[in-house]
Amino acid sequence: MLGLNYTSVSEFILIGFSTFPQHLLPVFFLLFLLMYLFTLLGDLLIMATIWSERSLHTPMYLLLCALSISEVLYTFAIIPRMLADLLSTDSSISFTACASQMFFSFTPGFTHSFLLTVMGYDRYVAICHPLRYNVLMSPRGCACLVAWSWIGGLFIGLLVTSAIFHLPFCGLSEVHHFLCHVPPLLKLACGNNVPGVALGVGVVCITALLGCFLLILLSYAFIVSTILRIPSTEGRHKAFSTCASHLTVVVVHYSFASVIYLKPKGLYSEEGNTLMAITYTVLTPFLSPIIFSLRNKELKIAIKKTFLSKLYPSSI
Repeated sequence: MLGLNYTSVSEFILIGFSTFPQHLLPVFFLLFLLMYLFTLLGDLLIMATIWSERSLHTPMYLLLCALSISEVLYTFAIIPRMLADLLSTDSSISFTACASQMFFSFTPGFTHSFLLTVMGYDRYVAICHPLRYNVLMSPRGCACLVAWSWIGGLFIGLLVTSAIFHLPFCGLSEVHHFLCHVPPLLKLACGNNVPGVALGVGVVCITALLGCFLLILLSYAFIVSTILRIPSTEGRHKAFSTCASHLTVVVVHYSFASVIYLKPKGLYSEEGNTLMAITYTVLTPFLSPIIFSLRNKELKIAIKKTFLSKLYPSSI
């Protein structure tokens, strides 16, 4: 197993919710369960609609389908375990299970960021180079971009997990979080190479996220420049509406991520840190399918046509 020969710790104890009043935990459980089920239902609905509606078999919606898959896998790696710990008195997690959770949350998490970047490129090509769209975003090219996004996510997930769990752990095994996350685990690690590993992991993660964000910003700089040159108001509105949902999700995604990863040390209490982490792990995936469903006219029509027409034939 990863790091099994390098550590005397056989399990960790997740104490992210231990400082909250006990009477609030069932309330948290019910709230997060409903949000998780809604997230799962929303993403599965988007995937099923795109799969069944041939008019949506375009690069834009195939990328959205891949994004929904990454969200399903990301939330599945974190939320079920968190829900179980909210109602359990035993919040211990084995060394191997902790490593697995980190890998299976980091992989789709970074894949999600890469896919958002690819979606930004797709909108750039559609608006700035519409005549070359079918060439630049061919089905094969789109599939390659999705594949490389997953390869990138797998690489970072494996790199970070291997680096963290090859460190020696000694002393306390209490993780001040509700999941096996890098910063609280680094606090439990010991040895001379901990600062180097912490720096390396931080550089890799921040470089990947910041690189994705800058590429998205660059795409939208060209998009806005092109839209402003469209003579008619209706044309500008139509062009902007095609990327409004993606832009909204990007703003939500990176706003919450920046609060989590760029905040100064010691700014919040343990309870505050836990609640801020929940915004990124629970709230962001919860909002994503809502934004895409409400702000995308084609997707709304397809959902009505595919599912609501079968339930309420007279209303469609």
